[in-house]
Amino acid sequence: MTRIKIGVLCTAAAAFACGGAGENPAPTPETDTAIVAPEAEEAKYLANLQQLTFEGQNAEAYFSPDDAALIFQATPDSLGCDQIFTMRTDGSEKRMVSTGHGVTTCSYFAYPQGDWILFSSTHLADEVCPPRPDYSQGYVWPVHSGFDVFTARPDGSQLARLTDVPGYDAEATFSRDGSKIVFTSVRDGDLDIYTMNADGSDVQRLTHEEGYDGGAFFSYDGQRIVYRAHHPQEESGLTDYRALLADNLVRPGVMELWVMNADGSDKRQVTDNGGANFGPYFFPDGERIIFASNMHDPEGRNFDLYAVNVDGTGLARITTHPDFDGFPMFNSDGSKLVWASNRNNAKPGDTNVFVADWVDR
Repeated sequence: MTRIKIGVLCTAAAAFACGGAGENPAPTPETDTAIVAPEAEEAKYLANLQQLTFEGQNAEAYFSPDDAALIFQATPDSLGCDQIFTMRTDGSEKRMVSTGHGVTTCSYFAYPQGDWILFSSTHLADEVCPPRPDYSQGYVWPVHSGFDVFTARPDGSQLARLTDVPGYDAEATFSRDGSKIVFTSVRDGDLDIYTMNADGSDVQRLTHEEGYDGGAFFSYDGQRIVYRAHHPQEESGLTDYRALLADNLVRPGVMELWVMNADGSDKRQVTDNGGANFGPYFFPDGERIIFASNMHDPEGRNFDLYAVNVDGTGLARITTHPDFDGFPMFNSDGSKLVWASNRNNAKPGDTNVFVADWVDR
């Protein structure tokens, strides 16, 4: 998909990737940041806004357990599709840590030590970038069947495969105690949410409603999971969903946020606005969720960040920049927020990583 203005699902562009595991560029030593002024309304929530990347497509940046580093997926102008990178939270020491083959997505640090990283990749299925989806069927996301979940050391070494079943396994994140991974898989014929142990054992299915369930994150205490979902109710919607899934595609125009217990019980819908809601992340206190949405213009492509209580009340708009903002994550104590945005672009369509102090009023 064109992630930059739609920015909804972790996925990739098409063309040839370059470089192998032994060809990863050395980390850049310089601090690479720029101070960016927030929009007037954003200053109620964001201060000391810094831009950390400046080229191409950069998104889904997530903090390490010690809050000193970020892991993210990026397509610099020199690469054909997404690979995984790390950098310090001041923008320095950017380094590719995936293989450079296939396409990668949805990276995360292993908690609580940060001595492993987690991401999904198609490099075992095919070393080249997968083809772009066919948009003659409307706007769709690819859910490539070659994706599997991998762990590696933070420098990309000791790569290990955690999933080994046909179909899509991706969108994986760790619980903060390091015991569980939550991920999305099509292994049972539908796009559902599963958990597994940190070593890939004891896979458990948590969702069973027909339709897409994914993009899940644990609460800080590991007791709950927040995720995005679309469960078509009309037969026409189900027919469309099934036909697209048979072609490894999904239509993302309407997705709502849900929460459930970490064992899959007590599922509750949080949003009901008819937009494309995604990238939900719990506040440290577990009582609120920050997420991205186009709810203010569901037919449009301008996504902003919002906060809402877990019961769906108390909605607040966080960003107001007239372009894409998405993939938010708080650091350990909630004092910093990292996200991806189209603001302050060197050229139209670029998406970059930004970090700011969170001003909770």
